[in-house]
Amino acid sequence: MREAGLHGISPRRHGKGFTRRDPAATLAPDLVGRDFTAPAPNRLWVTDLTMITTIEGPLWLSAIRDAFSRRVVAWETSARADADLVLSSLEYALASREVEPGQLIHHADHGCQYTSIKLTTRLVRAGIEASMGSVGDSYDNALAENLWMLVKTECVRGRVFETRAEANLALFEYIDGFYNSRRIQKRLGYLSPIEFEEKHYANQATTEQANPKPRQPALNR
Repeated sequence: MREAGLHGISPRRHGKGFTRRDPAATLAPDLVGRDFTAPAPNRLWVTDLTMITTIEGPLWLSAIRDAFSRRVVAWETSARADADLVLSSLEYALASREVEPGQLIHHADHGCQYTSIKLTTRLVRAGIEASMGSVGDSYDNALAENLWMLVKTECVRGRVFETRAEANLALFEYIDGFYNSRRIQKRLGYLSPIEFEEKHYANQATTEQANPKPRQPALNR
């Protein structure tokens, strides 16, 4: 690495959290229990908020990650960390993924954005079960926290963003241009998230072809 002019970057410890809880809100149960695994895509999504610093002001990033493939299925940014931001990221995810009602868990922390009427109502309408970990415990939403570690280490650290638009472009290049499509992961068999999902669907199609469903007998007239 030294001869090639390269050097490693170690992830930093997390600083102060951004979770702001509404004490009057009704909380969803923890349906995950720190088990961030799923048997197929669109069975468990984890989501969280983080802040990217720019000279223009803070840029808030909301992202949803699929536990099966570790793919970022949707992300959105805003100058405000409000319910509209997390709802926008959810809408993008629902528009791009095939979600079966009653099959998907949406896991977040106790932040007021995730207990808002706007978000909880949309989850119910989509047939998605809401799940929440505890406040101030990164292990209860570890898969989302791990994404922030990657984004901050590999995309943000060492860079000064003049504007929110500049930071937003950097996030697009990292998440869509690199992380989802090209960043291999040991837990995925050294495939990228998109490659891992493609392999899953290819294997699923092969299995279905090898084991076709029996044809229903024709009704006698």
